[in-house]
Amino acid sequence: MMESHYAQLLQYVRDAGMSKKEIAASEALGAEVAAHVLAFAKKDNYHESRSFEKYAISDDPGTWQPTPPAYMEGIEPHWNTIRPLVMEHAHQFPVPPPPAFSSEPGSAFYQDAEEVFTITQNLTPEQRDIAFFWDCNPYKMNVRGHVMFAEKKITPGGHWMGIAAIAAKTAGADWAGYAEALALTGISLFDGFIACWDEKYRSALIRPETYINRYIDEEWLPLLQTPPFPEYTSGHSVISNAAAETLTAIFGEPFAFVDSTEVAFGLPIRKFNSFREAADEAAISRLYGGIHYMPAIEYGSQKGKALADYFLGKVRWQKQDSGLALSAERKQGAEAEPLPAAKEE
Repeated sequence: MMESHYAQLLQYVRDAGMSKKEIAASEALGAEVAAHVLAFAKKDNYHESRSFEKYAISDDPGTWQPTPPAYMEGIEPHWNTIRPLVMEHAHQFPVPPPPAFSSEPGSAFYQDAEEVFTITQNLTPEQRDIAFFWDCNPYKMNVRGHVMFAEKKITPGGHWMGIAAIAAKTAGADWAGYAEALALTGISLFDGFIACWDEKYRSALIRPETYINRYIDEEWLPLLQTPPFPEYTSGHSVISNAAAETLTAIFGEPFAFVDSTEVAFGLPIRKFNSFREAADEAAISRLYGGIHYMPAIEYGSQKGKALADYFLGKVRWQKQDSGLALSAERKQGAEAEPLPAAKEE
């Protein structure tokens, strides 16, 4: 697919009058940039982390345990060792610890679990739609008799990258504006996941599904499949707010857009008046899905916003400096050309 796209691009620039010398120079610069990026990426500790120890399950009743149907081991317990792009370190944006674990009815922890239990049994059609729209489970396990197989869909980060592309198109951005929106959103997501996973495996908190089955109703099932890693904080809440604050800084607020990211996966569009509205919905969707308690959602959102504030204070983009990246006047709903020619200086 990439080779086909590249062949079309080459034909496009040839037809537009670009000389062989200009094409060769552009390809050489592209190769140089790619080599730099690949060399940088090799030093992010990902390769080394592949040989780190797996997460060890604890007997502590308040800690995370593998959940149905696959009972997978904890995913990426050492993700906080991955080198951030902008953050100084993984624990730079701490949040309060979750409520102290307790199985006693009336305790704060029991009440948080009871809230999940009660809400998931009385969901409105709209709440169910919200939960499924933001599920973003890239590896949903299905069981059919004695057969288990995975259904692969979009990731949470992929969903927000899709929103970034939709926003750039809606704003009538030029090619540089598209690249900038995707790059800045991608950086906020990258560091957001590192910050979130740092807390997940620090607190290693029990999931609602495990807690409710033990202490409230052994037959209860969440609406969505529980992901295979600890509960606190909510990944959706952290990265959605980090991305939303970044996109708000780029495109402003209010910014009405139609999110069609999930159409390819059989879900309808949803409309939002701002990126923050979308982030709020993504965060609360985890309560509706039975995936998280409210503290994980609230403090996860707080962590994502703090990260974005720091990130946005460290970077600059063209709209701030020269106005080249975006049109001076937003073109709501404008159709962007698939391969627009570069602007003249």
